[in-house]
Amino acid sequence: MAIAGTASMTINEMREFASFSAAEQRYIKRSLDIGLGRQDAFKLWARSEGENAAIRSQYVAYQELKALRATIPHDATIAQVEGFIGKLVRVAAFDLSQERIGSFSAFRFLYERLLGADVRPWLPSGFCAAAALPQIRPEQRKVLLQSLSEAAATAPGWSDRAPSFYPEYIEAAEAA
Repeated sequence: MAIAGTASMTINEMREFASFSAAEQRYIKRSLDIGLGRQDAFKLWARSEGENAAIRSQYVAYQELKALRATIPHDATIAQVEGFIGKLVRVAAFDLSQERIGSFSAFRFLYERLLGADVRPWLPSGFCAAAALPQIRPEQRKVLLQSLSEAAATAPGWSDRAPSFYPEYIEAAEAA
């Protein structure tokens, strides 16, 4: 029975990923390669000098991920929250400013995989703070903030189940 439940959750994660735009899917896969050290993103994803520069910047921004994973607050003291949220907002602002993530759902999908299930309670506040920064274009800011549902913003609890689907580069799909 547990295997059937896990398979069902994986299928739900695949469906959610399929609901994202092609640009969001591509950015999520590239980000996972960079953030999890899965592949050489320059060889796999760079199609131009501009993308090379963007990938280089993303590698720099994602240097915070290891520290973020290690400092996810569990008891939520103010000191823990301050250090964690500041770093989370900085990395999230980088991703949102690339304008490849267009919704809270895509943001949550990516960050659950980059940082783990324990980050879920912190994602709505990190997303809102990053999306509201002046570095985000006003039109994009509006779209991002409106994508956060009331249910996600006011959830009374979060699952601690680790994500099971981690999308990867598929040559035939990326070439199309």
